[in-house]
Amino acid sequence: MRTSTITRRTAETDIRLTLNLDGAGKSEIDTGCGFLNHMLTLLAKHGRFDLTVKCVGDTDVDDHHTVEDIGICLGLAFAEAIGDMGGINRYGSAILPMDEALILSAVDISGRDTLVYALEIPTQKIGTFDTELVKEFWLGFVRKANLTLHIRQMAGENSHHIVEGAFKSVARSLRAAVAIDPSLNGEIPSTKGML
Repeated sequence: MRTSTITRRTAETDIRLTLNLDGAGKSEIDTGCGFLNHMLTLLAKHGRFDLTVKCVGDTDVDDHHTVEDIGICLGLAFAEAIGDMGGINRYGSAILPMDEALILSAVDISGRDTLVYALEIPTQKIGTFDTELVKEFWLGFVRKANLTLHIRQMAGENSHHIVEGAFKSVARSLRAAVAIDPSLNGEIPSTKGML
């Protein structure tokens, strides 16, 4: 099974995260940040990943450390669960409509951490959540997962729809990229022989 458990404790957060890449989309999420709980639940459901997250963070200050550190832990879990990358599709992409919002995402499990982020979220907050933290989450994730991720907004004016569409689109791109392709017979999908 392609699973991982990450525990990370700092002066700002205490996180335990488990991931099963070959799950059914089940999740138990408790981050102390309601909006992030919702986005991670969507990520698990639409990626068909089983995901549990328990975080105690300094949310009395703000949500920044919690959001960034959970992104880091999720990235570490993806890298560990994927393992040597043998037999994976490597690439995945999705165009996802969320009402008036349209989001494109593309993933390359390349061994190179690159984020191309082109979301224009019109409000600074969704409820109490600072929308600038969406980028911080994906930066933390990409850096530790060692993959390339493009997220681009094609249309949309509603902040919630843009962010929700992004999480759903990325979930579907990740699902496609980590899926095992039986025709590869466990080979690493690269002419270099490694990623």
